[in-house]
Amino acid sequence: MDKAWATATDIADAVRGGESAKSIVEAALARIKSIDKKLNSFTSVTAERAMTRAAAIDDARAKGDTLGSLAGVPFAVKNLFDVAGLPTLAGSKINRKRSAAKLDSPLIERMEAAGAILVGALNMGEYAYDFTGENVHDGPSRNPHDLTRMSGGSSGGSGSAVAGGLVPLALGSDTNGSIRVPSSLCGIFGLKPTYGRLTRARTFPFVESLDHLGPFARTTSDLSLSYDAMQGHDPHDAACADRPVKLTTPVLDQGAGGLRIAIAGGYFAKSMTAEIREALNIVAKSLRVIDEIEIPEAARARAAAYVITTSEGAALHLQRLRKRAKDFDPAVRDRLIAGAMVPAPMVIAAQKFRRWYRDEVIKLFEKVDAIIAPAIPCTAPLIGQQTFRLDGVEMPVRPNLGIFTQPISFIGLPVVAVPIPLTPMPTALQIIAAPWREDIALRISYELEKRGVVKAPRPLFRGA
Repeated sequence: MDKAWATATDIADAVRGGESAKSIVEAALARIKSIDKKLNSFTSVTAERAMTRAAAIDDARAKGDTLGSLAGVPFAVKNLFDVAGLPTLAGSKINRKRSAAKLDSPLIERMEAAGAILVGALNMGEYAYDFTGENVHDGPSRNPHDLTRMSGGSSGGSGSAVAGGLVPLALGSDTNGSIRVPSSLCGIFGLKPTYGRLTRARTFPFVESLDHLGPFARTTSDLSLSYDAMQGHDPHDAACADRPVKLTTPVLDQGAGGLRIAIAGGYFAKSMTAEIREALNIVAKSLRVIDEIEIPEAARARAAAYVITTSEGAALHLQRLRKRAKDFDPAVRDRLIAGAMVPAPMVIAAQKFRRWYRDEVIKLFEKVDAIIAPAIPCTAPLIGQQTFRLDGVEMPVRPNLGIFTQPISFIGLPVVAVPIPLTPMPTALQIIAAPWREDIALRISYELEKRGVVKAPRPLFRGA
């Protein structure tokens, strides 16, 4: 077994079959030490904790105990998750003075209950207000397929670490696209579950009414396995839905047969490069999808998402802005200050529109089971690149990487980002389903993966 590129599923099977969890973790830590000098994915490595946990799993197996579905699988988390013994950075300079967390995030606890082993915390855009993966305090996380290019944000370290073979699984957050954008730029699978499906307790928030948490992986099976391990109600997150666990791994083999699938038209059929259009055509042809469906008022949804994001984010950070404005990334600081000045009637109008828009989009799922849409307008830009050209117009990179993701997270729909292994740089598409139907999006992803249409390609580590 190639420990660097083994799937989480293969690792867990091997550990249950007698492979040493310690040897798995040692290999992961060695790779992090070697490769992360190039990628800058990690901000902390929890080596001692990981080795202690691995030893406990090996001891449990020796005693004949039943091991979990993720036995011995290394994973890492975006550094806005609480990790016992570490300050929760959320990508900021200010939080470096915080006391260390006393408890792990519940999602870490659930992953470890399934046998997974935490190996560290990952780089991210400051306070999650980012689509690029560039952090002014810790440096940019780099794209494994070309080290001169962006990993995407704000969960850039999560995308980079999984795509670069440092860990088979990572956790991130998605407010406006921060799981789907890194998945797309780095060419891996990512899941943004339905809003309220996974608990956000003991994580540093950005926009409470938009924040989601979810996994990254290099296969659909691994994505599903990790998602299943994290499901369950948590009263410590007021937004976490009290719904029964709905396992997705057992239904992956049902595939896409019998499902009604359409391509998103209108807003989602514009403003993309030839590579992204090619990816859409590849998937549509494989699934024999010819129907198109229009998501109404998606442009207004994106605008309303901006209003809610910047105003809620500003409210969260107001005291920090007043006391320590110079310690912010200037780009983040300026957007938050602007958010503090958004008139209340505009915020109210955005929220009213949000309710209307959600109702209208939900009606679409009476006609279809899933919608396929682009996730990003272009493949990974260069680190530091400020603009790119779309439809003959020069546009800023930072806000427009989320042009297709914001109208979806705005109303909390579940989405799987599926990687298309184009060259020289991969991309990904969104598979969007109705609320609580992660299983449908994952089934389609699994079908496409079996056909060889979607795949997380191994990187060549080109560039500097």
